[in-house]
Amino acid sequence: MKNRIATCKRVTKETQIELTLNLDGTGKTDIHTGIGFFDHMLEGMARHGLFDLALYVKGDTHVDCHHTIEDTGIVLGQAFLKALGDKKGIKRYGYFILPMDETLALCAVDLSGRPYLNYQTEFTVDALGDMDTEMVREFFYAISYGAMMNLHLKILDAGNNHHMCEALFKAFGKAMDMAVQEEPRMEDVWSTKGSL
Repeated sequence: MKNRIATCKRVTKETQIELTLNLDGTGKTDIHTGIGFFDHMLEGMARHGLFDLALYVKGDTHVDCHHTIEDTGIVLGQAFLKALGDKKGIKRYGYFILPMDETLALCAVDLSGRPYLNYQTEFTVDALGDMDTEMVREFFYAISYGAMMNLHLKILDAGNNHHMCEALFKAFGKAMDMAVQEEPRMEDVWSTKGSL
């Protein structure tokens, strides 16, 4: 389980993205998406997941934040998938319930090769800083399909919208950290099918 590092790029008329992800890092980040609140969320996700993440995005933020956030999710999902390789010897499942003051968020992941998002969160404001709150779902949807993972995110106790959003991102980081960890008792992929 060495060199679990992936670099992915995406270039369209709407975004130009370059991303490097190290699954076995220490939470170091160098993130520049042009959307300050989104950068803050990604920094928290990487820090609490202990992933090193370098991300540079040039997007059409003069239009809105949609393409930048969605395409970043696609590329980050692809980087997780690439860095994991054949997925031999990993725990595969991860989960975390994360408190942030009055807010409580749940995240559970299965690196199954079958993409699905179950997202149960309702924000009461339209935006947090320069990030539309409806883009939180779009970001995680894009990750789940890019990484071919089953992803569940739920706010168990709501409250301040900033806390809710940050709790989701950090819970995702913690759950992914668990799922990608080595399971010393498992040499093959953890599936009765023989592949993930």
